[in-house]
Amino acid sequence: MAAKDLRNIAIIAHVDHGKTTLVDQLLKQSGIYRENQAVVDRVMDSNDLERERGITILAKNTAVQYGNTKINIVDTPGHADFGGEVERILKMVNGVILLVDAAEGPLPQTRFVLSKALELQHRVIIVINKIDRPDQRVDEVVDEVLELLLELNASDEQLDSPILYCCAKQGLATRSMDVAPVDLKPLFDTIIDYIPAPLQDTESPFQMLVSAIDYNEFVGRIAIGRIERGSVRQNQEIAVSNYHDIDSKPRRAKVVSLYEFDGLNRVAVQEASAGDIIAISGIGDITIGDTITDTLNIDPLPFMQISAPTMEMTFCVNDSPFAGREGKFVTSRQLRDRLFRETLKDISLRITEVEGSTDSFNVAGRGEMHLSILIETMRREGYEFQVTPPRVLYKEIDGVKCEPLERLVVDVPEECVGVCIEKLGARRGDMLNMTPTGKRMKIEFLIPARGLFGYRNEFLTDTRGEGIMASVFEDYAPCRGEIVRRQESSLIAFETGEAVTYGLFNAQERGQLFIGAGTPVYAGMIVGSTLRGEDIAVNVCKRKQLTNIRSSSSDEALRLSTPRQMSLEQCIEYLADDELLEVTPKTLRLRKRLLDHTQRMREAHRNQQ
Repeated sequence: MAAKDLRNIAIIAHVDHGKTTLVDQLLKQSGIYRENQAVVDRVMDSNDLERERGITILAKNTAVQYGNTKINIVDTPGHADFGGEVERILKMVNGVILLVDAAEGPLPQTRFVLSKALELQHRVIIVINKIDRPDQRVDEVVDEVLELLLELNASDEQLDSPILYCCAKQGLATRSMDVAPVDLKPLFDTIIDYIPAPLQDTESPFQMLVSAIDYNEFVGRIAIGRIERGSVRQNQEIAVSNYHDIDSKPRRAKVVSLYEFDGLNRVAVQEASAGDIIAISGIGDITIGDTITDTLNIDPLPFMQISAPTMEMTFCVNDSPFAGREGKFVTSRQLRDRLFRETLKDISLRITEVEGSTDSFNVAGRGEMHLSILIETMRREGYEFQVTPPRVLYKEIDGVKCEPLERLVVDVPEECVGVCIEKLGARRGDMLNMTPTGKRMKIEFLIPARGLFGYRNEFLTDTRGEGIMASVFEDYAPCRGEIVRRQESSLIAFETGEAVTYGLFNAQERGQLFIGAGTPVYAGMIVGSTLRGEDIAVNVCKRKQLTNIRSSSSDEALRLSTPRQMSLEQCIEYLADDELLEVTPKTLRLRKRLLDHTQRMREAHRNQQ
């Protein structure tokens, strides 16, 4: 029997196509806010990093009431690095809203999330968003979406998916571009009419697949999922098992607290039935993919396997001369506990201890963004540590060493096409196709994941900030040979002290500086970059010798160039194999792995032999 008064949907799209903004308007127009209530934009992006970067990192649940129907909505991340969030969330819903930008059209992550939804036989509502853009090309984008559905072997029913046209920012939707939109009523009605109600088998024993995990300092792990059958009550005895872990025995537990979603809140309930999306606390070692069942009918459910990580960095204890000055958590035990605690809620992350070391940990994730978000989160919490450059994870397939390939789409002005093709070709990228869109060109490549290391800033420079690039993991393929990671070499501080204007003035003739006067430095710290092809040691602490002799030029003011300020992602992209990034709550410092100048010279000599 279907629960006629309930719908479960997820909103999926490429990054920055308007998912969270649409959820904002769905919440407002469903009437969950008071008339005088102050409401922030992108209310679902509750994490500080999400609000600052304008991206969704963690999938979030909400619910709205439309007429007599409750609609559970899941807002999912659009960035490829957080694809693990999308894959598992789709198990909780019965249909999806596919959001596509009216100008950009389907991009790599659109393909990825749509393919996952089609695999699960979900119904799809296609929503063309941002129809108010001056460069919108609605008709072409609709054709591109239908072509993508054909490519992904959609069923006949999925090919006949309803299409709506929307301006999420203003809360408007229409079924036809010929009809002026007024509100989101057409979208609400389409959800009710087209998305199937979840089947409600309340007579069978309780069964629920855990699709998400939240973590709370007070109650520990909180399991989130959709009840497949039966019902559950607070304080009920339950069993936890795993379909894919045949060696483990089912374990007993108790439902301490039971919650349903209402607007932006979790509401404690005494009982919930099949079809409901709920949260359960009280099961200490619960993990994503586990099945919670009645103790007398232990029947675990299969779970979609999450794609394996493709990239790895090593996190280690800070051992620089400035270690411990700014951080609150600096020991290897604190670093280890924090990293393993992250795996409780992020199943795409893999943490392993480095052999032969007690203070280093390999952290594998889905991409640079995935790992940089973790680094930034930890530094804000007061952790101090060092990280190595990212490296791809290779696989041996049929005796051949293979590396991860990315499907890359760049959208650039016509005059920038040549330089992009040249640069990506040098990074072992193969061009698949090139499509003109007005005065711009959309080009698709298959490129090794390591070929994209350090390219984003170069790309923005080459396209004068007008280019858009997006990539998603495609497959593993045989290694494509050596790729030059960066053209620049480093300017390295020769001694420990404080950088002064005179020393910096002499150093800036060799390249571009990263620091200004008054910055504390230590020997082996990277203070700038140079194009001279090899690292150069500079003494930025050198002061001008004072004499009794005066000349016409001796008192001239020394003018320093503006130092290059680098974000966390830019620092990670800059790193060479023999360099580390020192991360503290207040500062990011680039440094050489070997701080001593003589040791570095010896190692360089050994490597040349």
